[in-house]
Amino acid sequence: MKENPIQSLPGIPALLVLLLVLLGCGYGFIATVTGPDSPVTVGALAFIALAVLALVCLAGLYMVEPNQAAVLSLFGKYVGTVKDNGLRWNNPLYAKRKVSQRVRNFESGKLKVNELDGSPIEIAAVIVWQVVDSAEAVYNVDDYETFVHIQSESALRAMATSYPYDQHEDGQLSLRSHASEISLHLKQELQERLADAGVDIIDARISHLAYAAEIAQAMLQRQQANAVIAARTRIVAGAVGMVEMALAELQKNGVVQLDEERKAQMVSNLLVVLCGERGTQPIVNTGSLY
Repeated sequence: MKENPIQSLPGIPALLVLLLVLLGCGYGFIATVTGPDSPVTVGALAFIALAVLALVCLAGLYMVEPNQAAVLSLFGKYVGTVKDNGLRWNNPLYAKRKVSQRVRNFESGKLKVNELDGSPIEIAAVIVWQVVDSAEAVYNVDDYETFVHIQSESALRAMATSYPYDQHEDGQLSLRSHASEISLHLKQELQERLADAGVDIIDARISHLAYAAEIAQAMLQRQQANAVIAARTRIVAGAVGMVEMALAELQKNGVVQLDEERKAQMVSNLLVVLCGERGTQPIVNTGSLY
């Protein structure tokens, strides 16, 4: 089922013509029944039939707003879609269903799911969508708005279980650290699910992301521990680099000649001084150096 654009007549001229027909029928009927002939004549019946036909034709008028489509069907058969704005006229026997093609958005409820590592998290997303094929939206699904909401939650659940909450390795995608990549994955997942409903996903982004309440405190402590370990690792790496630079400069400039024993003693002293200034004391095994 694909959208089939069809033409429609301008509604205002059609309305004026029908009103003139009704007025003419009324005038003709009155003139006929008040004449010298019998009130019930062929002419009077003709005016009545014409007036009834004009009233039926008035049912063919309908209004289409900007960014709206009118899906027309005849006795259950899809005829076409009209997107011309304003008052329009088509066959009065056509059934007309209006479909908004404006850009819409909604925020999903907070879903509780298990991420890739099995930890329970709370996640929600903002979905921006638009109907691009009115025929598919009306005839391929029962209620396209409900369909969008349910499939969005389903896609969000599937996406959340595919990634860990935090990045554990370099280059690994995670929900918290790679927002752009995660949003793109969610958008693609939604587009695949909603393609048959005539819906285009414009944007999909995570609006809420947190550990579930029952493990939030434990995960916060783990994050703090990882931050401390990372900070100490960086301090030690920086200190080692400074020691290497100092030894290289001393040797380059010929300030002092150091044997292996004195180099080991200087390295030990510099590490203690540098790391001690930053609030951590590395474990330096100097027993084998003396």
